[in-house]
Amino acid sequence: MRRGDGLYSRVIAWLKILLPLAALAMLSTLFLLSRSTEPLQNIPFVEELQKSAADERVSAPFFAGTTPRGDVLSVTAKSVRPLGGGEIQADDLAARMRLSDGSEILVDAVEAMLNDGDGQALMQGGVRIESSQGYVLLTEGLVSSLDRIEAESLGPVQGDGPLGRFEAGHLRIAPVGEDGAVQLMFSGGVKLVYQPPEQESAAE
Repeated sequence: MRRGDGLYSRVIAWLKILLPLAALAMLSTLFLLSRSTEPLQNIPFVEELQKSAADERVSAPFFAGTTPRGDVLSVTAKSVRPLGGGEIQADDLAARMRLSDGSEILVDAVEAMLNDGDGQALMQGGVRIESSQGYVLLTEGLVSSLDRIEAESLGPVQGDGPLGRFEAGHLRIAPVGEDGAVQLMFSGGVKLVYQPPEQESAAE
């Protein structure tokens, strides 16, 4: 009985040490998995992609961050691969801008070149821009910042909006005004073909 009592006492003593350590490890793991999105200015998108990709293609990468005013930018792609010199080539890139006022802007590109040196992404091969305010736009190329909500087209844009179908020579997406609200700004000769809402058409 004494030998059994000694073994029991030793087991209890070890459990008193191991169980708190295990609990601490589990809490640390939960903390790491539940971290909130980092500020955009602290996320080196291209640098992290290069570390992950090395000399191989990486499938379905994902990065996200927030701006000081609460806008959230997330970037995903079908695949990426490093080209050297701080550049990353991405296929089927998708960027989601979730603005602090609750609206969203989605940008899809056939391909994109991400550059860590200037903190920009060059999207080409056909870019689709969709806004929760009712705009669906197409353009051949778009330059977007990786550390803030700001982008502009490389040429004309065309598509549909709340008032109808239109064309414009240039599109810029950026915060404006004292409150820094992000807006879609069209310039370069805007042509609008007004299409009345269905309710108006039915009333006529």
